[in-house]
Amino acid sequence: MARINLLIALAMAAAVAAGCGSREPAGGGGGSHGAGSSKYTIAVIPKGTTHEFWKSVHAGAVKASRETGAEVIWKGPLKEDDREAQIAVVENFVTRGVSGIVLAPLDDT
Repeated sequence: MARINLLIALAMAAAVAAGCGSREPAGGGGGSHGAGSSKYTIAVIPKGTTHEFWKSVHAGAVKASRETGAEVIWKGPLKEDDREAQIAVVENFVTRGVSGIVLAPLDDT
C-alpha cells in the first residue's frame, strides 16, 4: 500500500513538472537547474498533513522535486476536515504566484 501511495505521489509530481514544460515560471526568469531548464515552484496541498497516507505522498513529492529540480512547497491543514485552512493555503499560494498547484481537495465544495 505504501509503495502504491509513493507511486501516486511521484506520478502527480511528474505530471505537474511535465506540464510546466516550456513556459516561463511565475515571476519571470527565475533560477535555473541544469542545462537550459527553468526553476519552477510547485505547491502541494494535501487534505491533511498528519495521516500516514499524506506523509507518504509528501515523501514522493520530495523525491520528485529532487529528480526534476522543481521546488516543491508542502503545506496543508493539520486535519482532513479543516476546509477553511485548506482554502487559506490555496489562496496564499495563488497570491504568491507559484508555477503550479497540486491540490487534494477536501470535497467538491
